[in-house]
Amino acid sequence: MIELFRERDYTIVGYYQSLLEAEGIQTFVRNESLSSTEVSIPTFCPALCIMNDEDHARALDILREHTLPERTAVSPADWTCPACQESNPGNFDLCWSCETPREPAIL
Repeated sequence: MIELFRERDYTIVGYYQSLLEAEGIQTFVRNESLSSTEVSIPTFCPALCIMNDEDHARALDILREHTLPERTAVSPADWTCPACQESNPGNFDLCWSCETPREPAIL
């Protein structure tokens, strides 16, 4: 068994696992049930492994062909409440202080 990679996000591990299995490569996900821990400890992140050593080169080629683009987190911009002038995080739809709804963005 050879480990190919580790990733905290199990959906990515599952995606790559399905690609490899569709090509007839037997896989195993180590630490599958430990991925739900609150603290991200790389040692315990889900790890995609292949069962047969002779599939290693082909598995890497398949994964390289299907590499996902970099994920970038885009946080909404902070906003100021029109009623009380309090600053609010961008992911709030209501003012934390007075509960006034956020004004819709003008395009």
